[in-house]
Amino acid sequence: MSEELTYEQALEKLDQKLKVLEDGNLSLEDALKAVDEARIYLRVCNDRLETARKKIEVRAEAAPE
Repeated sequence: MSEELTYEQALEKLDQKLKVLEDGNLSLEDALKAVDEARIYLRVCNDRLETARKKIEVRAEAAPE
C-alpha cells in the first residue's frame, strides 16, 4: 500500500500521524504504532525524493553543453 503512494500523499499521511502524536492522547501502544506508521511514510517520502533527484541528475548529465 505505501509503495503506491505519491510523495504528496505520503507527506500528508506523515503529517497526520505527527499531529496525532503531538496531541499526546494515545496510549503507549497506540503511540508506538503511530511512530511505526510515520516511519513508513517518511521512508516513502525519502524514496520519492531520491528517485526525483536521480532523474534530475540523469537529465543534467544528458543535457548538451
